[in-house]
Amino acid sequence: MSVATQTLRPPSRLLMLMEARAISEFGAFLGALPLLSLAPKGDGHPVLVLPGLITSDNATRPLRSFLKSRGYAVSGWGLGRNFGPRAGVQDAMINLVQDLNETHGRKVSLVGWSLGGIYARQLSKMMPDRVRSVITLGSPFAGSPRATNAWRTYETVSGRRADQHDTTFGGEMARTPPVPTTAIFSRTDGICAWQSCIEQPGTYAENIEVQGASHCGMGHHPAIVYAVADRLAQAEGEWKPFDRSGWRSLVYPDPAR
Repeated sequence: MSVATQTLRPPSRLLMLMEARAISEFGAFLGALPLLSLAPKGDGHPVLVLPGLITSDNATRPLRSFLKSRGYAVSGWGLGRNFGPRAGVQDAMINLVQDLNETHGRKVSLVGWSLGGIYARQLSKMMPDRVRSVITLGSPFAGSPRATNAWRTYETVSGRRADQHDTTFGGEMARTPPVPTTAIFSRTDGICAWQSCIEQPGTYAENIEVQGASHCGMGHHPAIVYAVADRLAQAEGEWKPFDRSGWRSLVYPDPAR
């Protein structure tokens, strides 16, 4: 799947207005908790969850709480609101991954929502010896920086141009990380063009599409939460692509269709 970055546009105004459905998605998450408890249990390895633009650990609390209940050593990023890669933020995240790795004596899985997913990918490229896997939720790493409805907000709060990227922080953004990588996306994302959120499939890289999901609700959408738990539960060194057979085919369509 290739992305024509020069023609890619942000999602429509209608899709952006439909982002309000994130509230109902949270209600669905609460209602689905009994079923989500059937998701695979973890092996206790550390998981770092990184929030999206202008959000904080409060936004990822439902996901982190669920993953903790499945047996992972889950951490938020602890850096307040995500106002972009301001001075000190990148070094703080590098130190956090290093500390988690050394404290637990195990590699760290990184889960990043939107801009947080871009951070996760770049960290894994810099620290592949410390990172076990990467999962991104609606992260626009593969398209034009302005193929989102949030680029103006990004420029305002970060003080950077949307197309300004520090290549010392993990190099080229679109390059696939050197660790098992899963990109979760939805074609009904109202913030980021879905085409910019997909990975080039490979031996250790995949895409998972979730139908009807909003961007603002990805951190607590039941189908996405289940997929995250499924991916994290794989034994280290035994990564396999997501199994879409059986009932899952009704929830997770073929992302290459």
